[in-house]
Amino acid sequence: MLRRKLRHCKVNCVSLFLFIALTVVTLTLFKNHNKALSFSKRNLELVEENQDHVNCTKIIKGDIEEIQTSKLDLLRVDYKKRHNRLTEKDFINLTKDCNSFTKNRKYILYPLSREESEFPIAYSIVVHHKIDMLERLLRSIYTPQNYYCIHVDKKSSESFLSAVKAIASCFENVFIASELENVVYASWTRVQADLNCMKDLYKANAQWKYLINLCGMDFPIKTNREIVQMLKALKGENSLESEKMPVHKESRWRKHYDIANGGIHKTDIDKEPPPSQIPVFSGSAYFIVSRAFVGNVLENNKARTFLEWSKDTYSPDEFLWATLQRIPDVPGSVPANSKYDVSDMNSIARFVKWEYWEGDVAKGAPYPPCSGTHVRSVCVFGAGDLQFMLKQHHLFANKFDIEVDPVAIQCLEEHLRHKALYSNRHT
Repeated sequence: MLRRKLRHCKVNCVSLFLFIALTVVTLTLFKNHNKALSFSKRNLELVEENQDHVNCTKIIKGDIEEIQTSKLDLLRVDYKKRHNRLTEKDFINLTKDCNSFTKNRKYILYPLSREESEFPIAYSIVVHHKIDMLERLLRSIYTPQNYYCIHVDKKSSESFLSAVKAIASCFENVFIASELENVVYASWTRVQADLNCMKDLYKANAQWKYLINLCGMDFPIKTNREIVQMLKALKGENSLESEKMPVHKESRWRKHYDIANGGIHKTDIDKEPPPSQIPVFSGSAYFIVSRAFVGNVLENNKARTFLEWSKDTYSPDEFLWATLQRIPDVPGSVPANSKYDVSDMNSIARFVKWEYWEGDVAKGAPYPPCSGTHVRSVCVFGAGDLQFMLKQHHLFANKFDIEVDPVAIQCLEEHLRHKALYSNRHT
């Protein structure tokens, strides 16, 4: 009996020892996993490489003193010497080793949540210069489950095209449009550039849910997780500016326009009315549309007829998408009644500050004055614009320019990266 009890005690002791050992090993592995995860995230953080003297946290919060300090620094003589921008040649050389390139440039090469991995997005990006701006835009929106088509203007330099190709070669889901256009400002070619990417993206994969079109001066103001959540909330509908056509813009599509000498010119020739008596609406070049909407644009006869009719108009991108959005039976469209008009501030596609709408928000202006400068009445954002911008519901903002205010881009990048990596997320 005593011998049996001793044997039983030995078995229990061994079991207890194994349980304790297994617990210690498990806790150690869990601790090491957390350390590895933390280290991985730290490696993905965007350190203030060039703006180490700028407090981005203060700038995001709208600290006037810090914003003024960043503005004064831009005027310093030694600024450009201290902040060397990467050139086309630099990117061509850096991408010879893609593993090193994606690691050193801190690309996020895995989905940060299951929700994001199950909701891929397609992007059409139209560019013609400033390779460093394009690369920073791509890095800020890149995830492995999304798809990116880049249209490079035929007028771009050979070195720019080579640099874009070199960057794209490092990613399976980034590619150059199969057909490139010589883009003329305010002409049909701007629409055709997006259509070329639409076709390529539509053929490339059947999984993506929405298409967002961008240009080289856009930048996100939401994380990919936030973008996914807002797109899911659309429930198949589209989001883009679409309003009653102002009388002063009607000549843009009532007259025939020619492209000559690198520009677009109005003629005295009247155009035929829109096909099928389609009412024309006013909008912008920016859109967020469902995959079903893209399929309709590419395959529906009514849509294709309207596209063909629009080819000799002025700035068709500023009425084409807005009009298609109001045609019955177009996926995600809304009725043509004025009750359904959507302004650029109500759409989530793009936050843009127009000079003639800027003013005192407390007195009814839609947004405060531009902190940067203006190009064709559009604000090129400065660091002082970030606080108000980040409170808006839009997914992207336009325009940014590294030559106008690199601090605005740097602080926005860091803010979004930190938010993406450290916000509470569930699989």
